[in-house]
This record gives sequence, C-alpha cells and structure tokens, in this order.
Amino acid sequence: MPNFTINGMSATVAEGTTILAAAKQIGIEIPHYCYHPRLSIAGNCRMCLVEVEKFPKLQIACNTVVTEGMVVRTDTAKVNKAVTGVLELMLINHPVDCPICDQAGECGLQNYYMKFGLHKSRFAIEDKVHKKKVQDIGGQIVLDAERCILCSRCVRFLREVTKTGELDFFQRGDHSEISIFPGRPLDNSYTGNLADICPVGALTSKDFRFKCRVWFLSGVESICPGCSTGCNIEAHFREDVLYRLKPRENEDVNESWMCDEGRLEYKKANENRLLAPALREGGRTVAAAWDAVLFTTAHRLRGSVEAHGSDSVAVIASPHSSNEELFLVRKLAAEVLKTENFGFTSRTPGPRSSDDFLIKADKNPNSRGAQLLGFSEEKFDRIVKAISGGKVQALLLFGNVLADFSDAEIGSLLSNVPFVAHVGTCAGAVSRAAHAVLPSSSFVERGGTFTNFAGRVQRFRAGFPPRGKAKNDIEILVGLASQLGAGWAFPGETAVFDALAAEVAPFAGMSYEALGSRGRLAGGSK
Repeated sequence: MPNFTINGMSATVAEGTTILAAAKQIGIEIPHYCYHPRLSIAGNCRMCLVEVEKFPKLQIACNTVVTEGMVVRTDTAKVNKAVTGVLELMLINHPVDCPICDQAGECGLQNYYMKFGLHKSRFAIEDKVHKKKVQDIGGQIVLDAERCILCSRCVRFLREVTKTGELDFFQRGDHSEISIFPGRPLDNSYTGNLADICPVGALTSKDFRFKCRVWFLSGVESICPGCSTGCNIEAHFREDVLYRLKPRENEDVNESWMCDEGRLEYKKANENRLLAPALREGGRTVAAAWDAVLFTTAHRLRGSVEAHGSDSVAVIASPHSSNEELFLVRKLAAEVLKTENFGFTSRTPGPRSSDDFLIKADKNPNSRGAQLLGFSEEKFDRIVKAISGGKVQALLLFGNVLADFSDAEIGSLLSNVPFVAHVGTCAGAVSRAAHAVLPSSSFVERGGTFTNFAGRVQRFRAGFPPRGKAKNDIEILVGLASQLGAGWAFPGETAVFDALAAEVAPFAGMSYEALGSRGRLAGGSK
C-alpha cells in the first residue's frame, strides 16, 4: 500500500488507486467531468490536471496511479491556470441558458465556474457554434447538443453497462457533438441513468423536465418498490409531493443504476390516493372518523370469529408492506384473531418483464420478506377458493391489487364476502368493493425495511408525514389490535423491528444500526 503526499498531507491508499480516487478518500476535491467511478477512464476532459513532483508536465489525476513517495499538488498557480483554461474552452460555445436549464442547481459546469472560472468570456455570443436543441432521442431522454461538453460518459455507459451503444461522437473540431445513430433511438431499459451521469444539461429527463427547480426539493434515502431487486434510491420531494427517484449507490444491489420503469414508481405516491377513512353505508361509501372505521372493522372481525369460528376470517397481506408491517399482520392473524387463513401473493397485473441486470419478474419489493415471515402463496390460493365458496365472512386485505385478477374479477370475488376491510394507498377495484377503507401511507411517507429477492434486508425512511388523513400501517395495525383487546405497545417501526429480530430466526441479531446503508442478508437466505 503506497504512502504519498497530497497538498502537504500524507496518506496511504490501496495499490492501484488513482490520484483522483485517493484525493476523494481524504476529502480533497479535484474537479473532473469525464471520470465516473463505474465507467472506463477516458481522460478527455482534462479538468483533473494536477502537479506531480518530478513530472515535467501536469498529469490527469483520473488516470495517474499513486506510487510510493509520490508528492502531488492540486492547488498551485500552474494547476489553477490550466484548469481555468480548460473551463474557458468548454464555455466558449456553451449557450447562456442557465435560467431555463433543468440541470441548474446540480450542474458541474456551473459549480466549477463559480470555483475556478468567474472570468469574462473572450468570445462574442453571436460567434458561438450552434447545434441541435431539444431532441427527443428515445427512452426518457431529451438531448441538447449545444450544452454537451463531450465528456463521453453517456457513450461509455451505453457501451459498457447496457451494451446497446446508441450514442456516439459525430463531426469534428468545434462542430463535434453527441448524437444517436440515424434511425436508432435509445432502446434500452436504463436510459434515465444518462441524465444522472451527464455533468451538464445536455441530457435531461423528459419526465422531470420543467417540473421543479432542484433547490426546492428535499431528499430521503429509500428503496425502489418497483420489483424485488430493491434498488437503493433517493426520493426527491417538495412538501408532500414526490417529484422523482434517483439511484443511490450500493455495491451489493444496484451499483449506481436503476431502471426506467422503477423511476416512474414515484407517481403511485401522488396519484389516485386514498386520503380519508370511509365506511360503506346503504350501498355507497362515505367518509368516517378513524375511530369509527377501526371500531367497525374490529367489531366485524371479532363478530365473525365468535359466530362462525376462526376459519371464517381471512387476512391477505401485501408484498408491498414492510417486514415490520408483515410481522404485525401475522401477529394479528395468528395471535389475536386465532386464524390460520393468512397468505399473500406476488402475482401482479401486467407484464412480468425481467433481464439479467436489475429488472426482476417479481414486481414487488418484499415478497422474500413475506416468505421469511411465514406467509405463503398456497394459503392465498386457499383463501381465494374459500371466498369463492362463500366460507369467508370477514376479510382484512392489505395492498392495492389482488393477484393478477382484473377489476371485474376482483369485484365479483369480493362480493362473496359479507365484510371486507381494505388497508391500501390508492383507490381501485379493492377499495370500491370494500365495506371499510383504511387509507395507508405510501413508501415515502413511512419507514421500515424490505427484503429483496436475494434476502438482503434494507432500510427505507419516511420523507414527510402521510398525506391527508392516511396513517402508516403500523398505526393502523396497532389501532386494530387495541380495539380487539390485544394492547400492543409498538410506538414505531424501530420497536417493531426489534421485536421481529427477537422472534423471527432469519432476522436474528439484526438492528437498524447493524443494517447500515447497505443492508444485511437474512439468516435464512442462500
């Protein structure tokens, strides 16, 4: 492990570490554009120039490996002059449209200009080379060739990660530009990552375009609920509206990427929401107080058990529920209602597309967690059969879908049950058929853990309180248990997870602190 000196500070790094990576490890910023830790090194932007003792010329930090005794300076007059010159060259033909650029607020060109530029342009605006603007190049991306600084991140991403290669350099000199091949628009499931890795405003998201300035947004660490991969993400919101999801680094799960379909999962937290508890009276559903809905639900569940036995009650869990919520669902079913009729299904409507990278056929974030907590799809199928045969008198159902049934099939099936209570986030066929509607919070309005397909338990956090009069599922379950005389004392997800770790073998020894930012594999997983 070589020892070297940078800006007067000594440090030891792993063999093969570049100057740029070594500087980042010890908190020294070296400006760069073309370098990305998950892509090959191009060395074409020349922003990361540094001075290395005994080297006659400045060196690029992204492709110069640290050696024993190396002495590096990043803050000399020679370095600053070179970096300022590179920046000026990039800005010669750059359009002056920062006020209308979606990248404003997170633009590398803006940020470095404020640190290393602040110079007056020696190039007249009318002499700038003009290129094509606002090009729909396919996928989720809009291209503005005038803003491009030719860093080649996008080209390398499409060659090395998706291996589809739709973008390349065209023309020469100051007319060089990035573009798609004629007749070959972006055609892969990961185009949104191009907007993430573009250091300027050349590649922007169609979906996020002109929706909100980034400095108005807050972020919270979360997990993508779109499939069982469990990509680590950051959810960006303003007040109680979610605007976008961006990938968060986790070497063990999604590296630095996420799929296009997962990026649009945020819409489910905004649209068609159930925001107030309700009861069906006289054939129509009317708003009601939470106490009334909880009392009615508990009363009907208890009444069914007393009149017809525990087999007359069924509980259907959701693989979109957290491990903590599923733990309480099972506890409510098995210990409070004394029924064995509790199950779940991972089947969902629509295509079950998958690939060999991140997208899984299972479109739920916590199917594996449900299995580890004792829920089975076989029991779900038996419950459906019992409902069809008129044997279920009271049903407590979580989630917004019921397997891969159509809306008409859901309505027909649930019409066989005298009382249906629905705990869900969005309106749909289930809530329309329910006699009691208990609105629950979305994944960005509550905290907890999901277990992905590989058995990795990962934490997600609440960004803002539940919208409207919705509650998180833990509050709802504790309220139901209280009405049923259980007297649970679970003030929040931390207390539930501690109880879960103490009682369920695959989660033994886990805690939120132990999960950290990368999660931990459950003990029962291969």
